Amino acid sequence: MQLNGMTAIVTGGTDGIGREIAVAMRSRGAQVIVVGRNPDRLEASRAAGFETIAADLSTIGGCDAVVAAMADRPIDILVNNAGMGSNFDINQPIDMGVVDQAIFLNLNAPIRLIEALLPGMRARPAAMIVNVTSGLAIAPAAKSPVYCATKAGLKSFTQALRAQLAGSSVHVLEALPPVVETRMTAENLHKKMPAAECARQIIVAMEQNRAEANVGMTSLLAAVHNLAPWLARRIMLRY
Repeated sequence: MQLNGMTAIVTGGTDGIGREIAVAMRSRGAQVIVVGRNPDRLEASRAAGFETIAADLSTIGGCDAVVAAMADRPIDILVNNAGMGSNFDINQPIDMGVVDQAIFLNLNAPIRLIEALLPGMRARPAAMIVNVTSGLAIAPAAKSPVYCATKAGLKSFTQALRAQLAGSSVHVLEALPPVVETRMTAENLHKKMPAAECARQIIVAMEQNRAEANVGMTSLLAAVHNLAPWLARRIMLRY
């Protein structure tokens, strides 16, 4: 896809991978609208020249706010990047409110935004949906079962959606990052990919109209999973 002249929405676009995707797309001539919920980061994005939408996508109201803000505007690209983790250890107290919030943000919100914005996107000469999942959608880590479940669910949804939209003007890309240096992974001690490099690889996949972008070490995990799914699961459950 040629990004120049396209209008794009990037959820979770005020920080981390989303911010770097927004910056990279704008450098290629796209008009980028970023969605976020933190007032300070939204203000920083506006100061950097981005149009912003304030919305908490862990709620129905937040999803509705994005749809309402874009009601009369054509959308060429939707990047569903916003996500969060949640602690779920059966040996520790579990905050089910946070768990429900993560499930909605990671899985329900992308589905809702796609359903609402897709009719307009189908009317465009060329459009793209980018769903950012995770290497953990391929094989889960024992320490983050809820996050893994939501990303695996979004992966399955993306594959089915791609089949439904085959032959249409809407291309569907799944981006699967490894561990990336972001606010969400601050306590993760594993080696992390810089967010800018992750975004760069996703942008290349967009420009090449690829179906999947296995970013960084996720490409190795995907290869192992294709050859021996049991081995990939064993490795990642201990990760």
